[in-house]
Amino acid sequence: MPSLWKRITFSVASVLCILSVVLLVVALSTERWVTGRILCKTGVDIVNASDPELDQFIGDIYYGLFQGGKTKKCGLGRRRSKIYFPKLVRTLNGGLHMMVILFLLVAVGFALVSLSFCIYNARKVPYQSIKGHKGLYLWNCIALFGSLGVLCFLAAVRHHSLTDRVANYRENLFVLVVLDDSLDWSFWLGVGSVATHFAVCGVVAMSRIKMPKPEPKKPEEPTITALDLLY
Repeated sequence: MPSLWKRITFSVASVLCILSVVLLVVALSTERWVTGRILCKTGVDIVNASDPELDQFIGDIYYGLFQGGKTKKCGLGRRRSKIYFPKLVRTLNGGLHMMVILFLLVAVGFALVSLSFCIYNARKVPYQSIKGHKGLYLWNCIALFGSLGVLCFLAAVRHHSLTDRVANYRENLFVLVVLDDSLDWSFWLGVGSVATHFAVCGVVAMSRIKMPKPEPKKPEEPTITALDLLY
């Protein structure tokens, strides 16, 4: 049976693993990885709009790993449209996009493996090193490597004009220009999962600290004086 300190630390590590899985699943299933504003350049050119009138031609865009959407204003009112997987992949760099999804799925899988090992170590003392600290370091490093798929997505956004491709997907009449785009909360959830695996490794390392055991107090021996011996 592991000590109380080890049970506490591995229980905390288990909670962190669960948190990592939740963060990754939510990040994968939501579509707020990138948000931005788009300008309908065609509409601006047609009416020769000046600066005060540009707001009438500025819409918004958002997308994730599996779907996205945009609202464009080209002088005909608001027009909303959605883009779904796999049409989204055809617009993007398909290989890089699939790599991001694969990496994140690997991260989810090994986070679950790490969770099972944390629960095992909280209940039993492993006889094999791979089931103990070394195994937990290994599984968390693999999950951490998978979570770094968010960096691949960041590279696609910054170096492959990802937002511009999504904005002009199936646009035959209008040309849309991206005014600005930013990483939204779905992306930062993926970054948060990276931090949780660093935290798990730190907690597992703390579990190896040997806490001092309280020593039982020895009963005090009665002192016998010369006066006691006379009686």
